Amino acid sequence: MTTPQHKIGSGFGYTTTADEVLAGTDLTGRLAIVTGGYSGIGIETTRALAKAGAHVVVPARRVEQAREAVGDIAEVDQLDLGDLDSVRGFAERFLATGRDIDLMINSAGIMACPETRVGPGWEAQFATNHLGHFALVARLWPRLVTGGGARVVSVSSAGHRNSDIRWDDLWFDLGYEKWAAYGQAKTANVLFAVELDRLGASAGVRAFSLHPGGILTPLQRHLPRGEMVERGWIDENGTPLFEFKNPAQGAATQVWAATSPQLAGMGGVYLEDCDIAEVTTEQDAPGVRPYAIDPASARRLWALSAELTGVDLT
Repeated sequence: MTTPQHKIGSGFGYTTTADEVLAGTDLTGRLAIVTGGYSGIGIETTRALAKAGAHVVVPARRVEQAREAVGDIAEVDQLDLGDLDSVRGFAERFLATGRDIDLMINSAGIMACPETRVGPGWEAQFATNHLGHFALVARLWPRLVTGGGARVVSVSSAGHRNSDIRWDDLWFDLGYEKWAAYGQAKTANVLFAVELDRLGASAGVRAFSLHPGGILTPLQRHLPRGEMVERGWIDENGTPLFEFKNPAQGAATQVWAATSPQLAGMGGVYLEDCDIAEVTTEQDAPGVRPYAIDPASARRLWALSAELTGVDLT
């Protein structure tokens, strides 16, 4: 049954933190994988899940930095989402342990970077933010199914409003624009959850996508201060010009998506501020664009992603 893309009145909101979402929740015996779980909202997600009793695995491109950041609260292993051989290596090592996956939060990503090519010449934001996570989930699928009731969370962004999938110029061969490339990748994150939920629901695997909110984290590392001033995020002294979420608040929606009993039996929807979002076409309004949750586009993207990566759920 398709979950309506409408608010459910969760009782949480913009300022809710990950710890508040998990208050009274016991995740002992549950295993969570959190990509990017060692910086920004990722490490706040790792901390909150571990505090609630979950065993957290953090795949990391910078392993030593990750180990220093998470200490003894999580297990760290090597993974570069922009390298499909690295994705395969991590998946093979994890599958060899025989452990089931209960929660998978695809939180790692890059934003508005200079034009960069990875693999066979793929645009880096689409390749890293979407294709790397697609291949990772596909390779880990056997342990998501056997976990029984697993949830997969795809961390998108309000940036998905910047671009639909550019079917005729996926790699920006006709001219690179970093914000459109970011938007395409974030739209792909939403469409991925739509189709994964359709394919996985009968096996007990449900998927969600989300906008974590505006947060100043290392995700902005490619943005010069002058550009953030121009966009109205900060003043020339670096002082924020509106109420950004802090990392603990930014982690709340993905933790809610992964664990909340309020979402039992649901899936395939886009969330924000710890609730299901509304559909909108207004430029500056909260919510999700219709093209990002279109089932036909989701199926088309899935087929393309399987072709490009060489892996699928089957």
